[in-house]
Amino acid sequence: MPVLFLDFDGVLHREFCHASKHFEFEPSFALAIHRLDVEIVVSSTWRHNREPKELLAQLSDPVSSRIVGMTPRYSQLPDVPSKLALYEREAECTAWLSANRPAYTRWIAVDDRPWLFRPFCPNLFMVDGKRGLDEHSSQLLRARLNELSL
Repeated sequence: MPVLFLDFDGVLHREFCHASKHFEFEPSFALAIHRLDVEIVVSSTWRHNREPKELLAQLSDPVSSRIVGMTPRYSQLPDVPSKLALYEREAECTAWLSANRPAYTRWIAVDDRPWLFRPFCPNLFMVDGKRGLDEHSSQLLRARLNELSL
């Protein structure tokens, strides 16, 4: 089953939005993953200062029930491959995969910060952080996830 690494800021809501708008695009995300076999791992920096239960409470059941973990902190990774030393989020994702899934596991990271991944990273689904995962982006994500699930 594919793994989806999920960022919050700039994805499930616009970057730098008011707290009242947090998770405004979570329904679009839930629709994008509807009836697809995909596990979710939280890669958002929200995991640094919130308990897992608090994070899950922010999400609807179609999303929260698929969460299988959170990526480790970059600063706590024991061994970062040199090719990922400059790409914190990608290193965290690959560390989680190495510790929790077989080497052939397909994965995608939904994020709005390309500099956290190697240039042209084939596993990155970029979202415009100023727009968030709006309806158009969620349709593109669903198409990408359909390809990943084949």
